[in-house]
Amino acid sequence: MKRMSTLIAGALLGLIQPAVAQLAVDVTDDSASDKLRIAVPPLPAQQEVDTPAGGTTELGRKIAEVISSDLKGSGLFEPSGPGGLPAVAFAEVTNPQFDKWSVYQALVQGFVRTSGGEADITVGCYLYDVALKQELTRQGYVVAPRDWRRAAHKCADAIYARLSGESPFFDSRIAYIAESGPKGARVKRLAIMDSDGANHRFITNGQSIALTPRFSPDYGSIVYVSYLANRVRIFVYDIGSGKQRLVTESSNPTFAPRWSPDGRTILFSMAIAGNTDIYRVSAQGGTPVRLTTSPGIDVGGSYAPDGSRIVFESDRSGGQQLYVMNADGSGQQRISHGGGRYATPEWSPRGDLIAFTKISGDFKIAVMTPGGDNERILTNGWQDEQPSWSPNGRVLQFFRTSPGREGNSQVWQVDLTGVNERRIPTPLSGSDPAWGPLLP
Repeated sequence: MKRMSTLIAGALLGLIQPAVAQLAVDVTDDSASDKLRIAVPPLPAQQEVDTPAGGTTELGRKIAEVISSDLKGSGLFEPSGPGGLPAVAFAEVTNPQFDKWSVYQALVQGFVRTSGGEADITVGCYLYDVALKQELTRQGYVVAPRDWRRAAHKCADAIYARLSGESPFFDSRIAYIAESGPKGARVKRLAIMDSDGANHRFITNGQSIALTPRFSPDYGSIVYVSYLANRVRIFVYDIGSGKQRLVTESSNPTFAPRWSPDGRTILFSMAIAGNTDIYRVSAQGGTPVRLTTSPGIDVGGSYAPDGSRIVFESDRSGGQQLYVMNADGSGQQRISHGGGRYATPEWSPRGDLIAFTKISGDFKIAVMTPGGDNERILTNGWQDEQPSWSPNGRVLQFFRTSPGREGNSQVWQVDLTGVNERRIPTPLSGSDPAWGPLLP
């Protein structure tokens, strides 16, 4: 991907220090009536110029559409536009006519500028408090024409961060397993897409079964499991080159590979003679090291953000429960003590929570603290499972399977209030979603 740069120099956007205002949203508030009303009119072009991604006027409209969609999908905002809103003249971008937007609390404006052809496009992004008639933030991004969606996501991220006080997450990608075919003979391919489902592409061709992908911490690679006949392999796929390397292989059932925070180690689970344990192996390959030794099934290790501890599931007490251990396998202790069963734990990138699948009749997405306290159920689907955190630790991604003979699965997201859910569109059924970090 061609470079993206945030423009800091004042010369390009005529930057001034924005005034400080108090307009904000509370990410912990589950009241649907308190969503912030934001106007997102089309971004005007300095002049109409053709690019490989379309004319600058068209790009301004499409960028505004993505910004509006991102903000709405967060569940915190009630954006309007760009459709149905009046056009904004280029000169108005830095001098809004606030009276025209008085029914809104906030206003997003910006512009698109380029010299045409294959030249980079510059996207300006401005956020205003309508009541106080003050600028809250402004950013600028330089991208190749094909990467215009990244500029839109970055603009939405800047708005989200300014109004919520939280770290951004829109400019990120999702890896997942695309499923097709009958329930008993599914074709499962590795695929990636933007956080909103756009820019979708398949990575594997379906000749082998792909499972449980995870992005590396530096976003350069994806680790996943491949089943072909009686051989099980863990591969690392290099996103830039399209090449992949073998990390380990076995005739034993192997699953759930997970990166360490420094990207040097991969955890995975392997069943030998009916006993499943958690192992670690160098990301470059080598001899796996066994971390758990209890009789039974130990599955699904996930590192704490600092790499010091691992959360996993085990049935050593008679049913699936969550345990935490030190990174070397020592100090194993149970942290879940509620009713039902607990599976697929994943540590938040903030370190404050562990997400998991709660199995009590139906499958639901839930969270608890690393000490096992304050358990909360976030979803109420028939079969919701396999949570994966957004880069800012405020939204969870999971897959939801419908009842019936078909049993189709779809990728969904829910925030920590448990109120704001949305489905992420995929061309085929989708499972095993994994959210990557913010794009570099």
